[in-house]
Amino acid sequence: MQLPIKQILSNALAIKDNILSNRKYKLSYIVENKDWIVSQIGKKLVECLSVLDFKQARTTITSVGLRKQIIHFGSVHTFLKENEFKKFHISNQAILTWFHFINEDKRVKYILQAQNNLKAIHTSCNITKQSLINFGVDRSKLLVIPLGVDLGLFKKADEQKRQEIREVLGISKNAFVIGSFQKDGVGWGDGMEPKLIKGPDIFVKAVEEISKNFPVFVLLVGPSRGYVKKELEKRGIAYKSTGYLKDFKKVASFYNALDLYIVASRIEGGPEAIVESMASGVPLISTNMGMAPDIIVDGKNGFLAQVENASEIAQKAMLIFERKELKEQIIQGAGETIQNYSWEKIAKRYFDEIYAKLL
Repeated sequence: MQLPIKQILSNALAIKDNILSNRKYKLSYIVENKDWIVSQIGKKLVECLSVLDFKQARTTITSVGLRKQIIHFGSVHTFLKENEFKKFHISNQAILTWFHFINEDKRVKYILQAQNNLKAIHTSCNITKQSLINFGVDRSKLLVIPLGVDLGLFKKADEQKRQEIREVLGISKNAFVIGSFQKDGVGWGDGMEPKLIKGPDIFVKAVEEISKNFPVFVLLVGPSRGYVKKELEKRGIAYKSTGYLKDFKKVASFYNALDLYIVASRIEGGPEAIVESMASGVPLISTNMGMAPDIIVDGKNGFLAQVENASEIAQKAMLIFERKELKEQIIQGAGETIQNYSWEKIAKRYFDEIYAKLL
């Protein structure tokens, strides 16, 4: 498949910058050529490493041209192509981050061959680690470091600010507002075809059950949400969709409009919404996947539900609505837990557990 001219030029500029970087930098973090989650993680990690006085890290979109550096491939997409893994110069030391494991992904067969060229394979949760071990990846090369959150940006708001944000969004003061901030449609278009690993069908079923008891309003943030919007409309459930927000400050503020956040995914590596909602003082219900079982203590700092169990999600959501003291207990527990997941602390773990050992 021929690449578009814009991407060819972008790659050419990145290669030029890579060649110039070889004397100045010791770590290049490879991000995807889209301003999406992997790119945001890479940028935040590099920023925090600089604060920790490791200023020789940067992000780039390709490993071509790099020499004598630590190369951290930030996702499967940056490392594996349809029929091979991406080669890099022998003078480099490479690390791969693998967020979630999908058996049906045709590229996974190359990881067993590629691991011989990797110093480490990092993942954000123990579920993915175990999936990789089951697949045959060398256990000694695997390590788990979770996703972090910007605690200066994602934080609990007082009631006045909460109502101000709702007013801006046109949300009723008395509505029970449920958030879903993700991309859950296939591709980057309108998203009418659901990306089922993200559980948009389970989310809609759970919200429908909740709406039979409470005045539900759904706030959607993220691109390709066509399927969810269509299904909510069919059920007569009020919602607002903001589309894709590049400004993280807006995303953070919209958490403060919520009464509840639901993660209904079947497979995850994170998602970041787990730590973002906890930091924002928003009660969280998540299916038992990704980072959720590593972080959430059911009924203490959030709720866990079995994968594909929309009724269990709905039942636990109703507890949040009906029992104010339980809601406050969850918020307090999450606020205590999340202090261990600041990006500063997570970046230090990346440095101590991965990079320092290769410098």
